[in-house]
Amino acid sequence: MSAVRGVNVAAITARREGPELDLAATFELLDYLSASGVNAIALLGSTGEFLHFEIAERIRLLTLAVKRSRVPIIAGVAHSSLDGAVRLGRQAADAGAAALLLMPPYFFRYSQEDVKEFCLRFAGASRESVPILLYNIPFFTTEIACETALDLLATGLFAGIKDSSGDWECFTRLKAARDQRGFTLLVGNDVIFTRARLAGADGVVSGCACAVPELMLGLDRAILFGAEQKRQQLEARLQEFISWLDRFPAPVGIREAVALRGLKVGPHSAPLGPLARQQLAEFRDWFKSWLPLIQKDSADA
Repeated sequence: MSAVRGVNVAAITARREGPELDLAATFELLDYLSASGVNAIALLGSTGEFLHFEIAERIRLLTLAVKRSRVPIIAGVAHSSLDGAVRLGRQAADAGAAALLLMPPYFFRYSQEDVKEFCLRFAGASRESVPILLYNIPFFTTEIACETALDLLATGLFAGIKDSSGDWECFTRLKAARDQRGFTLLVGNDVIFTRARLAGADGVVSGCACAVPELMLGLDRAILFGAEQKRQQLEARLQEFISWLDRFPAPVGIREAVALRGLKVGPHSAPLGPLARQQLAEFRDWFKSWLPLIQKDSADA
């Protein structure tokens, strides 16, 4: 699991009308992100809007992405059913994914006992050689409560967790358990990345890193080398970016920012209302003037 420490990207998925995957555009994004210096790329997570694509499309993307990418691929294997998640996990393992990212079954709400049973059965049906990361993102589906996560991690069946909750109390409990048991603790909420990394998180799976990898990499360097002034500067830049992203449905702002960097992303999955369209136009103007500043600030880190 050393490959998925530090700064890892939660990548968008380029798409055509339909929706249909745009493999050529996705490969260009993989090349761009690989060249940026990130440690690994997570595909078909929430930022990748996995739920819009059929299982066969997702398997094809993961298989080809592992061959294309110059850094390890973390495969999102979320599905509304156990059978679907297991099928995705097995195919991703066979393709050579570095790790599997498993969230609870999405859309319907489940009890914590149900979540635990789902994860344990997935682990029992999976290839033992491929690490499984629990994926907690309560904004979009049933949470993996902290106690549930600790119980699952104590089994030794899971290599770690990407916690996107932003819950600091839960993070501190997970870290205490990590220090005893040695699993990988990744932050999935960029809002608390700096605080968590300073406190000992192993790294991040970052949606912001898809749009501005140099910012997240520069911030991580500043944290690791104790460059406090640079850290504060880049942290302020990150929070400024997040404040814009929060005005739109996820991951609209990230997709727009990636497009403004000259990469093809395709249409959004759903239309935006008049106010959001106006704010998006303002965001584009702001990002174009902001990007050179963070490129300079990050290069100096």
